[in-house]
Amino acid sequence: MNQDYIVPDNWSVIEEGFEPAHVRSSESLFSLGNGAMGQRANFEEDYSGSTFQGSYIAGVYYPDKTKVGWWKNGYPEYFAKVLNAPNWIGIQIEIDGENLDLKTCKSVANFRRELNMKEGWYKRSFQAVLPNDVEIQVNVLRFLSLEVNEVGAIRYQITPLNKSVNVTWKPYVDSGIENKDTNWEEKFWKVDAIKQYKNAGFIQSHTLKTNFEVVTFMDNQVFLDGENLNLQPAAVTQEESKVQLSYSVSVGQDQTVVLQKFGGYVTSMNHAVENLFEAAQNAIDRANQLGFETLLSNQIEDWDRIWQMSDITIEGDVKAQQGIRFNIFHLNQTYSGKDSRLNIGPKGFTGEKYGGSTYWDTEAYCIPFYMATKDQNVARNLLAYRYNQLEKAIENAEKLGFSNGAALYPMVTMNGEECHNEWEITFEEIHRNGAIAFAIFNYTRYTEDESYIPEKGLEVLIGIARFWHQRATFSTHKNKYVILGVTGPNEYENNVNNNWYTNYIAKWCIDYTVQQIENVAQKFGSDYTRIMNKAKLSQAEISEWKKVADNMYFPYSEEHGVFLQQDGFLDKELVSVANLDKAQRPINQKWSWDRILRSPYIKQADTLQGFYFFEDHFTKEELKKHFDFYEPFTVHESSLSPCVHSIQAAVLDRMEQAYTFYLRTSRLDLDDYNKEVHEGLHITSMAGTWMSIVEGFGGMRVKNGTLSFDPKIPAEWQSYSFKVNFRNRIFKVQVSQSGTEIFVDGDQNIAIQLNGESFEAKSLLNI
Repeated sequence: MNQDYIVPDNWSVIEEGFEPAHVRSSESLFSLGNGAMGQRANFEEDYSGSTFQGSYIAGVYYPDKTKVGWWKNGYPEYFAKVLNAPNWIGIQIEIDGENLDLKTCKSVANFRRELNMKEGWYKRSFQAVLPNDVEIQVNVLRFLSLEVNEVGAIRYQITPLNKSVNVTWKPYVDSGIENKDTNWEEKFWKVDAIKQYKNAGFIQSHTLKTNFEVVTFMDNQVFLDGENLNLQPAAVTQEESKVQLSYSVSVGQDQTVVLQKFGGYVTSMNHAVENLFEAAQNAIDRANQLGFETLLSNQIEDWDRIWQMSDITIEGDVKAQQGIRFNIFHLNQTYSGKDSRLNIGPKGFTGEKYGGSTYWDTEAYCIPFYMATKDQNVARNLLAYRYNQLEKAIENAEKLGFSNGAALYPMVTMNGEECHNEWEITFEEIHRNGAIAFAIFNYTRYTEDESYIPEKGLEVLIGIARFWHQRATFSTHKNKYVILGVTGPNEYENNVNNNWYTNYIAKWCIDYTVQQIENVAQKFGSDYTRIMNKAKLSQAEISEWKKVADNMYFPYSEEHGVFLQQDGFLDKELVSVANLDKAQRPINQKWSWDRILRSPYIKQADTLQGFYFFEDHFTKEELKKHFDFYEPFTVHESSLSPCVHSIQAAVLDRMEQAYTFYLRTSRLDLDDYNKEVHEGLHITSMAGTWMSIVEGFGGMRVKNGTLSFDPKIPAEWQSYSFKVNFRNRIFKVQVSQSGTEIFVDGDQNIAIQLNGESFEAKSLLNI
């Protein structure tokens, strides 16, 4: 834990007291999103202190030219930037001619932020004394509508406390923004047109290179003590990349003046370019017809529907409860499942770091959450996203010298093309192919949807199997197939030979693909013929694949009785994390990369990741041996690490350890464990937090087509509960210190396994 200023609360994230050092962290923590757009919790008014301004539009990106000192063949030509979009929330505020800026105020008292996760809104309030000695009370409420997902709403209230004042509101839209992470300090946006009509302002701009067209808009109304003043702007300022309106109001002491601002984006992804201004006006009209209060009421209802399915309740541990809801809230803010063109970026709408919108995190961590908490079609859309980019994956492999339809899915992408600009990731972290194949297996195992593989999935699996076949090398020395020069999930080991996890998942991918080819041949003859002809796949080629899979090399230590993370791991100085000076943590911010690579320290679960995916391939005793060997060297400086360790500690009945890891993953950002929350949140690992409870403490698995639970409960909790959608039946699991109850919706009981024994879940019409 590196920060401890968030007030524990079951349903809200709360900050009390104004501390400039917390501003950028809070901008991340209190971020808003609705699946179509999002923004950091920047102040609406001017702030001259340290801030990270950030607004984002789903699917809109810029291909920033790769910047490296030494170009390598096959290197991606660009690094896709999640674009900092035009800012529509801005409101300059002058009170008796003095600009409101918390940095320059004489004093700020009773400052409070609240992100209400239950209802989907963000509120901020404070009292301030301005340099001209005017004392004011400010209350601001903001939300991004789920119902009208092109619209966000702000209600900004000011009450003068010590005198009558003149308040001048200057709401604006600004397209003159920049990304903090540009490689070449290029401008990413070009303004095409600025318009103003009555109380509305519009800026049409497009992204350079990718040519996404966007109209950013706002509409404003001013109220005094609840009465709409029906003001028209006293002044309109149009600059090269900004449109700003001005309203002046005389406000008596203890009166309340309000600026209500609707704003947002319409894009060429959803509208014809020539209709963008009309679409923006339609969004404004719809928001005004509904009105602020109705939009807010509908927002609360929409979030209630989300929570009805996705909530996890924890009794007796407020920090644990706040942590899991924080994670679930941001997952639902980031991806709704409505648009198959979109995916789950590692920072979501909270920051720019990492770039791209899709990592292997989606398949390895996120699909289980969306599969179980929403309709299975949402997870199917995530799989279809990769199918739709298969040709790009084949092109990625061709750039590296692979042939015959071998597919290498990108480590980072926006459109299927690799766009990551670190060679040890781009070229070597090829295990991502395995996660994509595993997601297909995981989806079909969970949903029993037999149609996906013959329709789409088998083509993906064939491309991946071809890649592994070509990527392996036959070692005459070992008389085995080896995979050289890779980076596993543990990115603190680069360019290693025979990473166990990579080798194991490569073998599994080939075996699974062969099984599915045989299954499709038996059950879906026409699809089989179509796919074999399209892929030009022969039995002779499949036999060559099997030679690789059946003769794959796995490094193993007889001395320790464990698979080795990679060749040469035992050559390291095996000093455990417990003996590492805490002042040296996190090592990725304290040590040179050379020192990290020579150390035994593991960024995230690597060998244990394989034991998580393929748990039923190994005995519990084997898991114990590997957990005990590798966990002491793991620094968990990847957000994806603690959740896997929490799940496996629960399997091993080490509940104190499982609980500690759960708190770390659930409060990773709230408590800023890795000292980087100011850059944005770790969205994809939040799905791992959900897994820590459902798969870890709840012990949920699918065994022989049946839903199985092996529940455990931390000593710190009185009870917990969760719901899952399994094959279109909703199960509710309630676990307490005294036992477990499992219910299922509908009027028919259904067979389950509980603690290894067969039972029937109790049928209730409404759960």
